[in-house]
Amino acid sequence: MKTKYIFVTGGVVSGLGKGITAASLGRLLKNRGYKVTAQKFDPYINVDPGTMNPCEHGEVFVTDDGAETDLDLGHYERFIDESLSKNCSITTGRIYSEVIEKERRGDYLGKTVQVIPHITNQIKEKVYKFDNTDIDIVITEIGGTVGDIESLPFLEAIRQVGIEQNDEDVIYIHVTLLPYISGSNELKSKPTQHSVKELQSLGIKPDILVCRSELDIPNGMKEKMALFCNVKKKNIIQNKTVSNLYEAPLMLEEEGLARVVCEKLQLDNIEPKNEEWEKMINVIKNLDDKNVNIAIVGKYVQLEDSYLSVIESLKHGGFANNTKVNIELVDCEQINSTNSKEILGKYNGILVPGGFGNRGIEGKIETIKYARENNIPFLGICLGMQMAVIEFARNVAKIEDANSAELDEKCKNPVIHIMDDQKEISKKGGTMRLGAYPCKIKPDTLAYKIYAKDIISERHRHRFEYNNDYKDILEKNGLICSGTSPDGSLVELVEIPKNKFFIAGQFHPEFKSRPDKPAPLFVEFIKAVINK
Repeated sequence: MKTKYIFVTGGVVSGLGKGITAASLGRLLKNRGYKVTAQKFDPYINVDPGTMNPCEHGEVFVTDDGAETDLDLGHYERFIDESLSKNCSITTGRIYSEVIEKERRGDYLGKTVQVIPHITNQIKEKVYKFDNTDIDIVITEIGGTVGDIESLPFLEAIRQVGIEQNDEDVIYIHVTLLPYISGSNELKSKPTQHSVKELQSLGIKPDILVCRSELDIPNGMKEKMALFCNVKKKNIIQNKTVSNLYEAPLMLEEEGLARVVCEKLQLDNIEPKNEEWEKMINVIKNLDDKNVNIAIVGKYVQLEDSYLSVIESLKHGGFANNTKVNIELVDCEQINSTNSKEILGKYNGILVPGGFGNRGIEGKIETIKYARENNIPFLGICLGMQMAVIEFARNVAKIEDANSAELDEKCKNPVIHIMDDQKEISKKGGTMRLGAYPCKIKPDTLAYKIYAKDIISERHRHRFEYNNDYKDILEKNGLICSGTSPDGSLVELVEIPKNKFFIAGQFHPEFKSRPDKPAPLFVEFIKAVINK
């Protein structure tokens, strides 16, 4: 079939759930048998979010092909269960960089390079990248809100797509807010009307309004919005707040979103096969009240989105073990040798996630020491693995000045050092070891018990690695290298067999975890926590 295009814009305020709406619609269309992909257009001038502070923008999500992307791509992957690519995350910075590169090469043959048509054509090129592939439907979310100056080229580009394609091949969905005024006890539609007016002034007529509302939208208000916003009443969809994120597709199914989308795009009226998703939601709603408490000990605790995929993956591990997982972010800068028990003693399991830089490192090392010495189930990710190696080297192997070359370039015993192919790289953006790489699992280890495979594939994002010069002494003291690159040159997993559950990986297993297909490391971590 000819590729169909769905564009999701937002208005009134940010944070209304455009990404969840797009991801949920993707799941509903996939459950009808269509091959779906999703992409995000972000209007910021960074080429990608890889160099941005997680406390400002949230986590950086990494795809199989090594793209550093916005966290919404994590939502897309978790909901539609499709591996996305570099073409699924586009920024203003990337678009302008590519246009300027073309201009420098002389590709425009002396033309004056302008926003229209050159920038908008480059944006459309990303939209049309899925033509002549097996993709049936492309869902594209436009970051920010209508009216933002930086979003204008993207909105102009998707307007042009609507002109270039047949009416039945393009649909515009606008996500807005219906605020509740407690004093008058009513919802207000005026902000939505203004937002739609702004969108229409740019030449885009929304086909569907998805309205975020804490209360049911009265029938009269739907009629009013239909009249003033020039949208059919049946195409005004309420986006209710759900108790669990993964209920959103079923809520929007009930509200009729997928049905009106299929009608507009003239898709075959295939009955949705939502049974498996419904079973999963039923499991989530009826989890046992065992309530295990997990600490994520990191440095970006000001914003929960900094560790979004880790948090979701811990929940996935809970779903698989029929257990509610209570997660708390703990500031590693507050932890030292005298208060580690006081701060960490109430947790059943400890996870130290990835990160960069010197801040809070000693707190992470003290955290890992506490988990190791008290046999608390421990999972380390990326920097968390590197800190586990340093802690073990210092306190068990008695290499007192062990450190990472990232943290102390002059340290005498860099048990963590820079990768060989990273030594000559000076640029920060997009230059790390990124994307999916194979890992060979050592037999008769905890890692092999968890994965039950000889070779696995996980996603990476790092410059520094385990220093093989210290492998013999660390293994002799009990820190086993249980996973390596296939040629054995890079250590990917370490574990302490003496402990009940102590394992750490250089990779990021959270990026491949799904609510209905949880990452094995998180499943077994939560299982160990329950057993403990």
